[in-house]
Amino acid sequence: MGFNCGIVGLPNVGKSTLFNALTATQAAQAANYPFCTIEPNVGRVAVPDPRLEKLAAIAHSAKIINTQLEFVDIAGLVKGASKGEGLGNQFLANIREVDAIAHVLRCFEDGDVTHVAGSVDPVRDAEIVETELMLADLDSLEKRLPNLEKRAKGGDKEAAAEAPVVRKALDALRDGKPARVAVLADAERPIFARLQLITAKPMMYVLNVEEASAATGNPHSAKAEAWAKGRGIPSVVISAAIEAEVAQLPPDDQAEYLGHLGLKQTGLARVVQAGYALLDLVTFFTVGPKEARAWTVRREARAPEAAGVIHTDFEKGFIRAETIAYDDYVALDGEAGARDAGKLRLEGKDYAVRDGDVFHFRFNV
Repeated sequence: MGFNCGIVGLPNVGKSTLFNALTATQAAQAANYPFCTIEPNVGRVAVPDPRLEKLAAIAHSAKIINTQLEFVDIAGLVKGASKGEGLGNQFLANIREVDAIAHVLRCFEDGDVTHVAGSVDPVRDAEIVETELMLADLDSLEKRLPNLEKRAKGGDKEAAAEAPVVRKALDALRDGKPARVAVLADAERPIFARLQLITAKPMMYVLNVEEASAATGNPHSAKAEAWAKGRGIPSVVISAAIEAEVAQLPPDDQAEYLGHLGLKQTGLARVVQAGYALLDLVTFFTVGPKEARAWTVRREARAPEAAGVIHTDFEKGFIRAETIAYDDYVALDGEAGARDAGKLRLEGKDYAVRDGDVFHFRFNV
């Protein structure tokens, strides 16, 4: 699976509509009132990758299997959530479990869809959510620090190593900044990761515009995009309403429909691309007559780790990886051509996986 991404935001910004569109289901109830999503809905979608179809055509694969992307539709947050307002406690518990955050901001005007604040202002909305998440992290760390300091004074080495990391995170939060901006030494990063702070998670903004602005954006999305860029956070402009319509069309009709709207690809594709960049992931492939399949692994992962994504036995008994770069596989018309041209490489345990690698793993268990 690619990654686990929580869809968050204020009520009535389009979270559930986006979730339904991305997963092509109606699993999440999209309704015009707050908290219509009571339990987090989880949906897996195929990650679009045109390279996979080319590989399958060359290898005459009987089946194509995309890697999977998981979205979690989380109940809407409101101001005061860090203190338990609305469904705050449930929201915060659910969001701690995801790998990354897709924060949906409402960038469309619609008198029929009530905004909880009475007006459309995506930057204000972003700041409300960001503040609540920072307050939740601040409360968590302030409760944790005294015990750590006490244990550290008593000679607990683990607490002595963790306490300064907590202080660095607290300094950032008290300064009104998310924990992810804390400056850490390399040795402190694993400790920081174990703190499981919400504002340490990678995040992107999904700017939800009306259908007419899907290709160009609008003043609301431009304002939000500039605000996000100033904080080093990626953003993607989509129209959840269009995504919902596209999801209902046969695959052959989708490209034509998008073309009429001036769009080259679906919002799903753009969200996936932003998500992969956010989490620094790469895709590798396995190809054969039975199936052509895409897999996801973190960038710089070693070959045994990639093998383990397929099956744990492959990692345990890893011997070597027969490797062909995607471009070579396509240019030389498959494995036989790549082998004859000397483009099939035998890589060992220290090989760092590259995006687009075509692997055949050798292992012994």
